[in-house]
Amino acid sequence: MPAPLSLLGELHTAISVVPIVAGLYSFAKHGGIQPQMRSGQIYLGGLALSVVTSFGLSSTGGFNPGHALGIVTLLVASGAILVGRISFLGRLRAYLRAFGLSFTYFLLWVPGINETLSRLPPSHPIGNGPDSPPVQMALLAWVILFAAGSLLQAWTIHRGHALSRARA
Repeated sequence: MPAPLSLLGELHTAISVVPIVAGLYSFAKHGGIQPQMRSGQIYLGGLALSVVTSFGLSSTGGFNPGHALGIVTLLVASGAILVGRISFLGRLRAYLRAFGLSFTYFLLWVPGINETLSRLPPSHPIGNGPDSPPVQMALLAWVILFAAGSLLQAWTIHRGHALSRARA
């Protein structure tokens, strides 16, 4: 049976629900995470708080791969936002921003999938860590869903560019 959640673990879990819901809403309503929209701003703020609160959690007693993943996630989010200001990239900016922000949503779920499957149901968890087959299968499904979603986003952006050119 997994160790019970600490108070910080419970707080981190509650905070992590915010970007999960805001990101899902953004994908459903806008086709992706849009930093200029309220849902995108809530997503990014919740993501940052989720990563920051994760730094106080460690089953190993120190810096672990989850912490590194959090840092990478914040770097990708920052890069995705900043890429919009790099004018020489032209129309590529929209693709890079969409991919980067979607990738942060993907990364947000990686530890979430592992932790959820390793803790639920409490009496007999589905998995027992990142190396267990149920967790690995769930992560594989998540990779496939992310790849398909990224292709759909790229196609949607491309279609938008084509429509803009046709109107001009």
